[in-house]
Amino acid sequence: MPALRSQNGGHGPPYKPHPGHPSTALMTDFNEQLWAAETVYRPDLFKGRVALVSGGGSGIGRAVALLFGRLGASVAICGRTPEKLEHVAEFLRGKNVPVLAQATNVREPEQVEALFQRVHAEFGTIDLLVNNAGGQFPGQAIDFPVKGWNAVINNNLNGTWYMMQRAAQYWREHKRPGSIVNVAVVTERGMPGVAHTVAARAGVIGATRTVAVEWAPLGIRVNCIAPGLTATEGLEVYPPEAVKEFPRANPMKRPGTPMEIAEACIYLAGPSGSFITGEVLTVDGGGKLWGELWTAGRPDYYDF
Repeated sequence: MPALRSQNGGHGPPYKPHPGHPSTALMTDFNEQLWAAETVYRPDLFKGRVALVSGGGSGIGRAVALLFGRLGASVAICGRTPEKLEHVAEFLRGKNVPVLAQATNVREPEQVEALFQRVHAEFGTIDLLVNNAGGQFPGQAIDFPVKGWNAVINNNLNGTWYMMQRAAQYWREHKRPGSIVNVAVVTERGMPGVAHTVAARAGVIGATRTVAVEWAPLGIRVNCIAPGLTATEGLEVYPPEAVKEFPRANPMKRPGTPMEIAEACIYLAGPSGSFITGEVLTVDGGGKLWGELWTAGRPDYYDF
């Protein structure tokens, strides 16, 4: 999912990518903004529940983890960068939220297994899973190297599957219901420049719809969120010519905020989504209906 840095995380003027890596002070400011943002959900909605969020050290995953914490859940986060994870965990501890952070490469089933074992040992159960881990690089599909294609597929499709499958196995073993939300992308119109991630996320959506039926007898719900352009600090891989046209990505002419995507995840994960499974909730400001998103820059052929 294309993402860009936003200084305010709000709905106002556009986004300007922040140069370099975010400082600790800037990351803390993001956390405080997310923690203080208005939410439609009651504070104790997930009291006594345990939520596991992959990619929880930044961007949408961090917003989801913080919102789960605000709503009373114990929170486990994983990702590949220990420093980012620990910063979010430290913030949550400061808010008296039980939290566990574990560096995990979701592309490695053995690491996924170790993660589930540790979360169970720490909290005694797992109730909710949000699969947010992923990443991609923009480029022309005709020139993608095999290694680059495989890396994105392994991360965005295989990694998501390993987490989904292990969660379902866990709930079957413990005879407990569960809820999975997979963060995908809007696939209907394609997304020039990131064919690899569209292919991977389309696979996630197909798997979601399939196992929603297979796993319903186990009391497991599985759904997807399909965010459009979202203002986060997580990905700075898009060229200036692409960033310049981002306001054209949807009829609302702005990016979504991490909080808007997080609240959609909560809607599907929580009791509000209790009669929803196998669905894809698109949160893209209408971009599926109107807009242009050229993640690698607009080709001259399409320059009217």
